[in-house]
Amino acid sequence: MIWYALLVAAVAAERVVELVVARRNERWSTARGAIVTGQGHYPAMVVLHTALLVGCLAEVWLADRPFVPALAWPMLAMLAGSQALRWWCIGTLGPRWNTRVIVVPGLPLVTSGPYRLLRHPNYVAVVAEGVALPMVHTAWVTAAVFTVLNAVLLTVRIRCENRALAAATAPATPAPA
Repeated sequence: MIWYALLVAAVAAERVVELVVARRNERWSTARGAIVTGQGHYPAMVVLHTALLVGCLAEVWLADRPFVPALAWPMLAMLAGSQALRWWCIGTLGPRWNTRVIVVPGLPLVTSGPYRLLRHPNYVAVVAEGVALPMVHTAWVTAAVFTVLNAVLLTVRIRCENRALAAATAPATPAPA
């Protein structure tokens, strides 16, 4: 259990690093006239992602979940892959990446890196992590609850993000003469 707690702590530390990067990127975007949308669902996202971390540890401890190597190792590989994909997304978007929906009007959509393959690859990483992290130590209830709630949240989030990106990248309409 100690090693699993360390793994969850490492993921939590990675989240803190993400927040530092997001805050720096928010300042960059704001300086360029960024528009922030979707603030209504953001607190729910923070709570859900925090609950994932807490739920992983609580379920393993309270329900005495076993460590099953045949399940744990593939899930650990999936977790590592999700982190690699997340940081590929962050690196590809550069200062435009954020945990909030923040867009700078007039900038074109990013179509390189993982964005040449998928419109929202970061959310693939989130979904994979939400399954893999709990299942490393058979916390299946946490994995299932997070997956269902995250699907609802991502429906809202992706719709919000698509609207914001469409508005920010739309060609300017000329003023009537």
